[in-house]
Amino acid sequence: MDHRSGQKRAVEYLYPPVDPFDQRMVDMGDGHRIYVEQCGRPDGVPVLVLHGGPGGGCSPAMRRYFDPAHYRVILFDQRGCGRSRPHAEVADNTTWHLVGDIEHIRRLLGIDRFILFGGSWGATLALIYALSHPGRVARMVLRGVFLMTRAELEWFYGGGAAKFFPDLWAEFVAPIPPQEQGNLIAAYNRRLFSGNMTEETRHARIWANWENALASVGGETHAGDSPADYARAFSRLENHYFQNAGFLDHDGWILANRARIEHIPTHIVQGRYDMICPPVSAHALAQGWKACDLRMIPVAGHALSEPGISAELVRIMDRAREAQH
Repeated sequence: MDHRSGQKRAVEYLYPPVDPFDQRMVDMGDGHRIYVEQCGRPDGVPVLVLHGGPGGGCSPAMRRYFDPAHYRVILFDQRGCGRSRPHAEVADNTTWHLVGDIEHIRRLLGIDRFILFGGSWGATLALIYALSHPGRVARMVLRGVFLMTRAELEWFYGGGAAKFFPDLWAEFVAPIPPQEQGNLIAAYNRRLFSGNMTEETRHARIWANWENALASVGGETHAGDSPADYARAFSRLENHYFQNAGFLDHDGWILANRARIEHIPTHIVQGRYDMICPPVSAHALAQGWKACDLRMIPVAGHALSEPGISAELVRIMDRAREAQH
């Protein structure tokens, strides 16, 4: 099959649009209120969708990777983004808060075990939750693997991806004085949390544009500016998590602890030309893991909207209908 974007649009592989049968705001008791929705079959096989970023939020398209006659699909906006409140807030917002939120949602909805479905940071969070609560995960379906390592952050914010996109990289570094360009995550952190809304929003758009422009194969020159509210939440949260190395105990924490989850059937869908989360991470995660199936999509980048990636994710979820959970 030809996965090039000119052949078939990603949306053509998806199930028809579906509305939630349940939408609610869940008070986490520490000032954060989390938006949660459910769609599909109320007594179906539960799937928890974990969006990317951090700070990306959910979209209606994310409901459409699952047969609504079979799956009970749960989506939620992680702390500080999407419809969750307070917007763009980083206080009490760490990886471990999010792991706790997932447990809270699982108990609230009366779910014993679920499939985790996540891409990019959503794949990271799926892995970290599974490592923390391995008995609660029936299966994982991961896209564009990101292991929250220093090497991955150096690739994207330290000049690696810049070698392929020097023109776009020049726009990303332009607002930062030369003496601060040795640590762009820290330099942007100062500007995204300056307390000046105009300055924060301006730098948030530049931060978001660098990532958005590199998401899809062939789409780098047409990304455009993100809406101000979205860009500010996305950029502040992402930068906050990266500045703190994902709040993990040490670099390489996920791979170091992989033995805890090697019994969980896991599928990885990875774009061969992913410039944001290069395939080396997916390959390292899958290496020697017997229950893990890595599918490398030949002509695809990072985005969920890549046709080959969407097609493969739907196929995996359709095949999983027959499996026992």
